[in-house]
Amino acid sequence: MAVTAGAATARRSSLIAASVFLVALCLRPAITAVGPLLPQIGLDEGLGEGALGVLGALPLVAFGLASPLVHRLSKWLGMERAVFVSLLVLAAGSVLRSYTGAVGLWLGTLVIGASIAVGNVLVPVLIKRDYAGHVSRAMSVYTAFITGGAALASAIAVPVAAGSNWRLALAIWGGLALAAALIRIPANANSTPLALDAATDRPLVSVWRQPMAWLVTAYMGLQSTSFYVFVTWLPTIEISHGFSEQAAGIHLFLFQGFGLVGGLCIPWLMRNPASQRAGAVTASVPIVVALLGLLLAPKLVVAWAIIGGLGQGAALVAALSLISIRGRSHHETTQLSGMAQSIGYLLAATGPALAGYLTELTNTWTTTLIVFTALSTLQILIGAAAGRDTRQPVA
Repeated sequence: MAVTAGAATARRSSLIAASVFLVALCLRPAITAVGPLLPQIGLDEGLGEGALGVLGALPLVAFGLASPLVHRLSKWLGMERAVFVSLLVLAAGSVLRSYTGAVGLWLGTLVIGASIAVGNVLVPVLIKRDYAGHVSRAMSVYTAFITGGAALASAIAVPVAAGSNWRLALAIWGGLALAAALIRIPANANSTPLALDAATDRPLVSVWRQPMAWLVTAYMGLQSTSFYVFVTWLPTIEISHGFSEQAAGIHLFLFQGFGLVGGLCIPWLMRNPASQRAGAVTASVPIVVALLGLLLAPKLVVAWAIIGGLGQGAALVAALSLISIRGRSHHETTQLSGMAQSIGYLLAATGPALAGYLTELTNTWTTTLIVFTALSTLQILIGAAAGRDTRQPVA
């Protein structure tokens, strides 16, 4: 009987641990559904490219501002309860953004970004705790759920809006967050405030004073910058070259769908415990190729969407794996995750806004694509530096 009860408890624990991947499914649709609908939102709300770029950047600003506070929230509520509350807030923010007028559009977008920031920071820590023996592989599954949800949202945004309006096409993702919150209720029973583990009994240098932490943060920021430029503006770039809204939505789906493939493949290059340079660099190269392709041969956008998607999915896994691997304890990993996603997403927030501003200023996408190609090239160099940890391990 004791063996049976123990087996049942183990299965329950495994199911609770696996449900964290459902949280990942909710972390991008509320954002990536916006890109294909920007022309409709701009027309309905009277917003130009610059303002729409700011709207696309707002969730990233919220990521950056909220991420450093997540560590304190997890110490107060516990990680599981903090994630549960964030899912409820995400559901509420989705309704606020769609159905409370012009003010709600902006305020709801900020609320959505802040709630997603909690999952961004804590889910990698939960994965490191529950899948300690194979972090990179678990991270690839995590990012597969992220990119899968993001791709689905991009693909159905325009068809749903065509059958109703853009407001419903954005609001429906609040229902997904609510469903995930309900499924995660059993995890709350085990939620305890985040405590320092044995490795933190001795003083550690703050992650904010560690050069390696800044390299990981820069890699995270540059990867996120190019990703959000793609998901915010790729449909609009395509439409400017004569593609339809429906075709642009499908191409964005391809971009994010192949991100899932890239994310599942890159762990093979991240397995070396001594160095992850091969993975960090290899993941970054396709992003440069895709941006150059959009600049030089925009009619081949399908190829660039696929190549860029492979790189973006792989780079996200590489960035999250570096956060987990470089954190030498749960406490330090949480701090590093908060730092990398705070500074990283604040850097990324400039991407969609800068892209919109440059395009509005020059009346062409050429300058924008040149700038972000240069930034993605810098990501390759930083990935090479962040891929090898020269610090002394914690005893």
